[in-house]
Amino acid sequence: MLFVIEHLEPKLSEWLYIEYSHAARIVGKKRLLITNVKKKGEFRKLAKIARVERKRACELFKQRELIVLDPRARKKLSPTDIRVREVIIIGGILGEDPPLGRTRDLLTRTLPRASARNLGKKQFAIDGATYVAKRVGEGKPLGEVPVQHGLEIQISEIQSTFLPYKFPLVGGKPLISRELIAYLKRH
Repeated sequence: MLFVIEHLEPKLSEWLYIEYSHAARIVGKKRLLITNVKKKGEFRKLAKIARVERKRACELFKQRELIVLDPRARKKLSPTDIRVREVIIIGGILGEDPPLGRTRDLLTRTLPRASARNLGKKQFAIDGATYVAKRVGEGKPLGEVPVQHGLEIQISEIQSTFLPYKFPLVGGKPLISRELIAYLKRH
């Protein structure tokens, strides 16, 4: 299985880079391809953590069986979906609360032959979606991947930040990179 993140934000922010890096650690540098990276500096930076391509997924995978993860898709991702398809595409979009449907507008519509699937009603961060898709690809039904809705990050004794997304639980703890926690504490 090849995991593809289609870079869809106008610039590679530090937060986005942290999520991409964590996704690369989750599936391995050789199994992650980041597409639609047009800027030379961003290309060089991302090439250190994953395979990178300037072209969009719709240009690269015209004849391949694809799954695109879209929170608004009608069907949920299942192990059967992954057994018959070679590539799973994740939108490189920082989420909004409530979601704006940008995955459908910016990604799913460019891949009319792809099978659109969701990971449940609430959205995941990019790295969380990558982890869940990997687990489903390993044969675990979506409903058996434990998740937590929302996560509060303590910034200081009197301040915290709430992230309103779903987080997969690994060993009973929400999957979030240490780098992102450090970033949130700095900003």
